Amino acid sequence: MIVNVEKIVKRKEEEIQRKIKENNVVPTLAVIQANDLESSKSYIASKRKKANELGIKQIEYIYDRNVTEEEIINKIIELNEDSNVNGIMVQLPLYTHLNEYNIINSVNPKKDVDGFTSLNIGNIINGNEKIIPCTPKGILLVLNSLNVDLEGKNVVILGRSKIVGRPLAEVLISRGATVTVCNSKTEHLNMYTKEADILIVAVGKARFINNKMVKKDSIVIDVGINKIDGKIVGDVDTDDIKDKVKYVTPVPKGIGITTVISLMDNLVNIAIENFLK
Repeated sequence: MIVNVEKIVKRKEEEIQRKIKENNVVPTLAVIQANDLESSKSYIASKRKKANELGIKQIEYIYDRNVTEEEIINKIIELNEDSNVNGIMVQLPLYTHLNEYNIINSVNPKKDVDGFTSLNIGNIINGNEKIIPCTPKGILLVLNSLNVDLEGKNVVILGRSKIVGRPLAEVLISRGATVTVCNSKTEHLNMYTKEADILIVAVGKARFINNKMVKKDSIVIDVGINKIDGKIVGDVDTDDIKDKVKYVTPVPKGIGITTVISLMDNLVNIAIENFLK
């Protein structure tokens, strides 16, 4: 069965709008873009559209290739000190001459809507999930909406990025799942994927997962976004597996839209916490 992720996101949007109205806040998100990738421009535009729909203000700072690390960090420090800005997001990747670690960690962890600062990643490892990175949070949103009990489940994550695979593994472990993290070069990969109660795929290889690689009645979460002949496809061959598995998320209109709404949810929660202090 293909999951209707749009319906799940719609319910989350309604919840976020209720929180904004009940707490009488106008959350503000500052976005830093220091790359010239079309994919990043598209992602920022999708956030801008969603922010406008929800009553959230988005401010954007776009830098060309001549920008220095010092310039970006100084802007972030300024935003850290601006009480009107609730959240700061650094769009990745950055130009190659910029140090990602230094820039990300110049963000005040209390305004880190992406959950990428070392402090917030460390908090997740220690069981403090106040700010969960947006893609893992979006995956949890889907699993929770499907009433999936993670305790004792065999979960295989295909992809070990610090944006998805690694933080997601920590979050799932804290919920009692048995987690295995693989990658596309893992030897005997089929052995792992065919035993997964829940398979989460984020390797960036179009239609990599097929019918022979999944367990019957399992749940497959497709995080991949690839382009073939102008068409967006995932890392999973959805048509090939949809009749074998219990649930599979679509691409597009799947985990990508849960990631955006999770960012907005993190922002609103931060804004409310700051407003109530």
